[in-house]
Amino acid sequence: MTTARHYGMDWLRIGAFALLILYHIGMYFVPWHWHVKIDPTIDWVAIPMLATNGWRLPLLFLVSGYASAALFGKLGGAGAFVRSRSARLLIPLAFGIVVVIPPQPWIELMGQHGYAQGLLHFWTADYFRFGALDGIILPTWQHLWFVVYLWVYTMLAALLLAVVPVETRAKIADRAARWLGGWGLLIVPMLWWIAVYAVFPDHDETHALFDDGPSHLHYLMAFGIGWLLRVRPLLFGAVARWWKAAAVLAVLAFLPVAWVEWNWPGDTVAPGWVFPPYHVARLVQGWAAIIAFAGIADRWWNRDHPWRATLAEAVFPFYIIHQTIIVVTGWYLKQAGAAALPSFVVLLAATVGGCWLFYAIGRSIGWLRPLIGLQRR
Repeated sequence: MTTARHYGMDWLRIGAFALLILYHIGMYFVPWHWHVKIDPTIDWVAIPMLATNGWRLPLLFLVSGYASAALFGKLGGAGAFVRSRSARLLIPLAFGIVVVIPPQPWIELMGQHGYAQGLLHFWTADYFRFGALDGIILPTWQHLWFVVYLWVYTMLAALLLAVVPVETRAKIADRAARWLGGWGLLIVPMLWWIAVYAVFPDHDETHALFDDGPSHLHYLMAFGIGWLLRVRPLLFGAVARWWKAAAVLAVLAFLPVAWVEWNWPGDTVAPGWVFPPYHVARLVQGWAAIIAFAGIADRWWNRDHPWRATLAEAVFPFYIIHQTIIVVTGWYLKQAGAAALPSFVVLLAATVGGCWLFYAIGRSIGWLRPLIGLQRR
């Protein structure tokens, strides 16, 4: 494992979270179910959304695995790693669930279930019911499910690192690096995803942790390869050899996905024969895109910039607050009957501005820093 910082992976993490914010802005327009929607929704928006759907979350887990491995190497022990990760993830998770998230289910209940009470009444009387209200489980972690899953994955990694001797860990990492060297880094994870789909073809992600086993098999693989990229950086050689082919494969694999969405848009039900090749194409496109972006980051983005450290620090606070800003802003835009283009402009400006304000205030006040995912001064 090298101690050199890979700036390209920092930029990849920054870009992945920026894309996540844009994706959630898109959820206001696309026909899929969400907390608040423009009326009417726009079918064609699903196509650019699907272009990122297969890889945006696994990419986040991959860069998180890479960063987790770097932190473990810096701290030097499983105990310190567990304490550090738990503080950085569980404290903002609790703050998010209690303070940041409540406006989202409140707006969904008002807009889609006829809930008539104000936010304060909802927060004090209904939100902490630890049960369902019109089918919505409360309290909820909503988009912060990623933080929950990431904490679980890092705890599993810490457990393995604590019980497996160092020599054995080195042999496992060496063997995995040899196995994934060359074309293996492109093909083996792809085949793993396809095998998971073949065994669980009807599984839909729940983000509820305990009933989401196939999703864990999907995301843990990306997290593990991200970790391996850090501890065996020679794998970036395989990335360098294959990223251009992976980029072409990702574009080609997306064509049938876009074709299906174009022919059966919105709530139109496609015939049964469409689903297996559609899902396989999404999986192929997803992993190929991840390798392509890793190659681009390694080739072109592995350099520092005065803004890198600030942006790298800001992405977690941005992630915590962004969806609540989008949902609240979207609710008022819908009440005003705003058209699609001005709605997008307002949503983008409000989200970026609100996220920067949340980050700027939180980072400047010592006791707020841990609540928004920042280290204490």
